[in-house]
Amino acid sequence: MKLGDLADILPHGGPISDAMVSGLSSDSRRVSAGDIFFALPGTRADGAAFADEAVRRGAAAVVARPGAVGDLGVPVIAVDDPRRALALAAARFYGAQPATMVAVTGTSGKTSVASFTRQVWEQAGFAAASIGTTGVVAPGREDYGELTTPDPVSLHRLLKELAEAGVTHAAMEASSHGLDQRRLDGVRLAAGAFTNLGRDHMDYHPTVEQYHQAKMRLFSELLPQGAPAVVFADDPWSEATERAAGEAGLTVLTVGRKGAFLTLKRVEHERHRQRAEVEHEGTIHEIDLPLAGDFQVANALVAAGLAVATGIGADKALAALEHLKGASGRLELVGTAPSGAQCYVDYAHKPDALRNVLEAVRPFTTGRVILVFGCGGDRDAGKRPIMGGLARKLADVVIVTDDNPRSEDPAAIRRAILEAVPEAKEIGDRREAIRAAVAMLRAGDTLIVAGKGHEIGQEIAGQKYPFSDHQEVRQALREMGA
Repeated sequence: MKLGDLADILPHGGPISDAMVSGLSSDSRRVSAGDIFFALPGTRADGAAFADEAVRRGAAAVVARPGAVGDLGVPVIAVDDPRRALALAAARFYGAQPATMVAVTGTSGKTSVASFTRQVWEQAGFAAASIGTTGVVAPGREDYGELTTPDPVSLHRLLKELAEAGVTHAAMEASSHGLDQRRLDGVRLAAGAFTNLGRDHMDYHPTVEQYHQAKMRLFSELLPQGAPAVVFADDPWSEATERAAGEAGLTVLTVGRKGAFLTLKRVEHERHRQRAEVEHEGTIHEIDLPLAGDFQVANALVAAGLAVATGIGADKALAALEHLKGASGRLELVGTAPSGAQCYVDYAHKPDALRNVLEAVRPFTTGRVILVFGCGGDRDAGKRPIMGGLARKLADVVIVTDDNPRSEDPAAIRRAILEAVPEAKEIGDRREAIRAAVAMLRAGDTLIVAGKGHEIGQEIAGQKYPFSDHQEVRQALREMGA
């Protein structure tokens, strides 16, 4: 590709239009000869400070905000929004994307909705993929990941790989960070969805209103006019979301008990499944959903809404819900104690998610709900006592342990939680906390190990150590003869 092929995104003049572009990068350490380096403003560091390094490594041009860098000996292209320019340039550079792309935003449920949508498409006969917190799942590949929404260069390289491998449909998560930082701006979306809004990322967004506004970029700026916007209708933020989508000129499709597109008429909870009646255009569909919890019903309906909005018949989409498999680490049954007590791992690391999972297991728990959880460091500290209060209210036995302390003092994080649940047991070592919880299981009990879900590492003092809640629960069960 020549630089001139990006002229509408990166305005420039003169003979540099004929310069060949070998790649794009926003990380000066990864720049190769012939790359364009994008100096992105950040919360901790400004990419402009690393422009010299990028040039030394062979950058053919630098993209930065007006006046952010001086004379570097290579062309400097000034744009008002380097992040958006990078996303659009990456989309142009890599080119190919799956023909049908959808994105889902919200505080909780994004991973499940993306996974469920992929599964519905697969059952309809399409080669489909899901992209998000748990990584990439597609025909012939399952890659672990850590970022909910990848950076634009990684994302568009991935989309090209998927398209060239024959994937025609892809569902991806759209985090508030990803939307605010323009990571999805080059994705050609056919539809979008909203699940819910709760307290999260208050270390990044000054207010909940601004947090919601960041998520609404999916509807107000990224979806084309008239595109479907599937909105879960039973959340306190649903009305504001429906209004934002409508004002953006989208076709609003609501789902849930208050939904007009897919209306949940009735649901019966059982231990490992739920029987639901869903109305679509006057027809009642009876569904046996093989997942527990109201929140999974909501996620399944949003996924079905996206599938129908992208061309799958309602009968086929709703019938496909009976064959769903839960996403990794989302109320996932990982073992059973000799007493019959069941052990679940869940990613719940925010208040609403913790409430959802604890309420989901209560109807089929005849004994005690035992909870092991902690809170991450270097993140919203205000949610720690909130989550402690929810644990005290909704669990019978609480063990407060370490999550990902990162650079913070783990004991200080635990103290903040324990202020709201002083009767909890404090066991800082997560492995020991899990073993202690498994050892106390009796008939009728349910164990929830919350916070890390699918993750396979624990970050302590800047170092990441191998750690899996799944493996630790299973090992503890083996040691007691399960």
